[in-house]
Amino acid sequence: MVVACPCALGLATPTAILVGTAIGAERGLLIKGGDVLEKVHQLKTIVFDKTGTLTTGLPNVTECIPISEQSTADLLIQQAAAVESGSQHPLAKAILNSAAERKLSVPAANDFHTEPGFGLSAVIQNTTILLGSWEWLNLNGINIDETIQKQIKTLAEAGKTVVGIAKNGEIDGLIAVQDTLREDASSTVEKIRSLGLRVMLLSGDTQEAAFAVAEQLGLESNDVIAGIPPAKKAAVIESLQNSHPESLVAMVGDGINDAPALSQADVGISLHSGTDVAMEAAEIVLMRDELKDVVEAIGLSRATFNKIRQNLFWAFAYNIVGIPLAAGILLPSLGFVLNPGGAAALMAFSSVSVVTNSLLLRRFASHS
Repeated sequence: MVVACPCALGLATPTAILVGTAIGAERGLLIKGGDVLEKVHQLKTIVFDKTGTLTTGLPNVTECIPISEQSTADLLIQQAAAVESGSQHPLAKAILNSAAERKLSVPAANDFHTEPGFGLSAVIQNTTILLGSWEWLNLNGINIDETIQKQIKTLAEAGKTVVGIAKNGEIDGLIAVQDTLREDASSTVEKIRSLGLRVMLLSGDTQEAAFAVAEQLGLESNDVIAGIPPAKKAAVIESLQNSHPESLVAMVGDGINDAPALSQADVGISLHSGTDVAMEAAEIVLMRDELKDVVEAIGLSRATFNKIRQNLFWAFAYNIVGIPLAAGILLPSLGFVLNPGGAAALMAFSSVSVVTNSLLLRRFASHS
């Protein structure tokens, strides 16, 4: 009975999980529970949001193209800044920063209306100004001729987000905004793929703009899901889960709009610079705001579960050997039987060995 005490079996999993989560905390990974580590090592697909996650989230206005004769670049920026004055979206910040750089005054606006993922409108001096995507302008009856469509496509293929501005039923101009990839985005995607996982890009931007970013990351077109409004991101994650029920899906995001998708994913991962809602919805928070920590989390999870398997092996091994010895299997042939003192020592040593093996997980921290 002494040698059969299952202490080592009871310690095998929790000690490894405890050490693993502690190492994660030391390395800037806020892991919300041991079950999260268990799911991470089973991941098959990781979906990255584009704006603010793979990119810096600090876009700049690169072009301002007047279309109507009454418009100028400065007037377009002024009107766009007025419409965006109540928004916290990265594109809004880019336009407001452009107005500040040009030292333009921003006119007062009211009656703001926002359609997430499409565009917004506001009234400036009794005139309704529309600002947003091609789809948003079409929904509001704004005609976009073939020449303008070609301009939009050319800018989008260069990886730029194109915002149209219209009033009085006609398009006034185009504003092109470009965000840059994070320094570690390409290397992170490459490392994740080298671990045997599929990496996908999810964006509300046009296909052309999303494909341009995907090309920089080395992703194929079938790994890109573009033109998805914020309200449908969670449905995309659910669709991926349903198409391969045996494959766990992770979502990496940072914004309010990403929160439902982060909750839907098997593992939600948020950047610390993201919104409070995103961090609350996520199961792992990257406290250092570095994408490479996604690779760190995967490696840590795999190392932790290797230790759990080792611990369980040794725990069972002690019992498989110790119980027959204590039962006297060698007594008839060799006259040997395991006495209570020896059994107690063997049982204690099995527990110590399991804890020590778990602590060796710290080597992961020094070698990663």
